Amino acid sequence: MKIAEAATEFLNQSRIAVTGVSSKPEGHGSNAVYTRLRERGYTVFAVNPNATEVEGDATFPNLASIPGGVDAVVIATSAAHAPGTMREAAELGIRYAWMHRSFGAGSVSEEATRIGRDAGILVIDGGCPLMFGKASDGGHRMMCRMMKMTGKVPREV
Repeated sequence: MKIAEAATEFLNQSRIAVTGVSSKPEGHGSNAVYTRLRERGYTVFAVNPNATEVEGDATFPNLASIPGGVDAVVIATSAAHAPGTMREAAELGIRYAWMHRSFGAGSVSEEATRIGRDAGILVIDGGCPLMFGKASDGGHRMMCRMMKMTGKVPREV
């Protein structure tokens, strides 16, 4: 599946968890994703086991603790945490997962990708939801084009 089609499917979900959202938002891509999705009308849930509140919103220690569950998850923690989050997503029946990656290593983990795909989850392993659809802006769209050339945004998933 082409990345644009996968991104559209992911962003068609209305209840999205964002892991790695921090109470100290400076420099955290997860906070930017969380805030932008909320501003664009998505129902978003901040997941951080070490915080009770982020940006004035309650946080949840894990995916299982979110009342009513979610349709999708943005994994924006260190890559070392991605396999555990993907296992939890699979156990909960979450069908969409996006592992965030910008210029650095990001949250992408080959193990997490394998776990998710083996469980039937549509896994986007790189890039950022803010590069696509109604969540995007000019800067993110330009970064997307550049990062596709370097492989940081997959062309297909």
